[in-house]
Order: sequence, then C-alpha cells, then structure tokens
Amino acid sequence: MPEIRPIGVFDSGYGGLTILKEIIQQLPGYDYLYMGDNARAPYGPRSFDTVYQYTLEAVHWFFSQGCELVVLACNTASAKALRTIQQRDLPHINPNKRVLGVIRPTTEVIGSYTKTGSVGILGTVGTVASESYPIEIAKFFPSVKVSQEACPMWVPLIENDEYDKAGADYFVKQHLQQILAKDPAIDTLLLGCTHYPLLLEKIKLFLPPGIQVVAQGEIVAKSLAHYLQRHPGLASHCTQNGKRIFYTTDATADFDAHATRFFGERIQSHHLEWSKK
Repeated sequence: MPEIRPIGVFDSGYGGLTILKEIIQQLPGYDYLYMGDNARAPYGPRSFDTVYQYTLEAVHWFFSQGCELVVLACNTASAKALRTIQQRDLPHINPNKRVLGVIRPTTEVIGSYTKTGSVGILGTVGTVASESYPIEIAKFFPSVKVSQEACPMWVPLIENDEYDKAGADYFVKQHLQQILAKDPAIDTLLLGCTHYPLLLEKIKLFLPPGIQVVAQGEIVAKSLAHYLQRHPGLASHCTQNGKRIFYTTDATADFDAHATRFFGERIQSHHLEWSKK
C-alpha cells in the first residue's frame, strides 16, 4: 500500500476492533490498517517471550505496510511486549516510528473515576500476571487501591458466541464475586481486555448498585487524538483518505462473521500468512 501510510491497529484477534471503532469516531479522517492474529490467539495464556515475539513480528509487518504509528489494541501485548519493543527494538528498527499501547492511557485517568479509592481490574491471565495495571496506576494515583481478577473463560465465551447466553452467567458472576470479595470498597471496575465490552450488559446485570464499569475504547481514542495533536510531525506522516483495511492470520470468512459484533459494521478482510522462517 505505497499510496497510503495508515495508522496500524493490532490485536491477537477481534477485541481490538472495539478500540478501532472508538478511534475512528474520534479521528475519522485517517487511514487505518487492522490486523488480528487469530491463528495464534489467544495471547492471554502464552508466555511473556512468546507474546513479545508474536507482537514484534506484527510490528515489523505494520511498518512494512507503510505505518508510521502502531497501536497495540491488546492488553496482553501491551503488558508483555510494548515496553521491550519501545526501548530495545524501535531505536534499531526506526527511531522515528512509534508503537503505543492501551494500558498507559487507561491508567493515566482511571483513578479519577473512583470515589472510594478502590479500583478493580478484570483481565486475561497474562495481563493480570504482568502486574502492569497496579504498577502503572500507582505512578499516577498512588493512594488508589487496585485489585485484579483473571477471567480466563471470558474470551472463549465471547469468541464462541456464548457471551449473551445463560451459559455465560456462571463465569461472569464467579469472577465478579471474587474480585469484590478481595475489596468490598471497589466502586470502579475496569475491563482490562478489549473483548470484554461485549459482556458489559451481563456484567452490569450481576453487579450491586453503585459500581461503575469502565471500558477502554473511548479513553484510548481520546488519548491517541491528544497524542497526535502533541506530535504534529508524526500526524502529518499518517495519511487521511478514510480507508479501512483489515487483515487476519486465520480464515477471512470466520473473521468477517465475528468482526461485525466487535466493530459494529460489516467488513471484508484479507488473509495474512506469516512467512515460514
């Protein structure tokens, strides 16, 4: 795609489409290139090194497609790979390109949502194990108490179209009860996985009154808009033709069928097959 320099948006599968949807609402004019690594999903249970290798491979691909800026719209990739890529790899690949994540923008503001000073994080096993949220929130809101709960069944429920059915009730209630038992003062729950907004209505159904649920999409989109305002040189290198291009490393028909639920409109994706090394 030599004629455009899109903003790249990466996820292990579909969840990043909830982020892209909000980004487009904030910044509709830009060109966007989305890639879901569905063939190797889920990333949540994988080791730090594996997620790093997969994410770095994706970043290289985005850069080869003309992207100057890549957003890791995946909490696991942001938790396990972003810092290493930013500090160790980007200076050698191209110091003028940028890779951003979804954790930092969220932790910069989440403390302002709570009145009790207690926040709960719902995420994948990998995101929770990384301790990224407690570490980053402590930098901006040192007095906020952070509790975490890994929800390993939530992504499979969502990707198998069970998220709005009665079968999901047990797993939603289980993890909500467990995180609230860790700190009954929690009044703000952050959905620390981009899949989880599809469970939002069911989560609200099983929460006691007075607890708000925060999704990341709008927060990340506003943060990206501010970032581009602060870096006009980078913004000028991202083309604005309103193009949306989608890739998946798995079957395109399956991706397109699922993607509508996350993105809110029908898409037509292209297949990307990683080169064998």
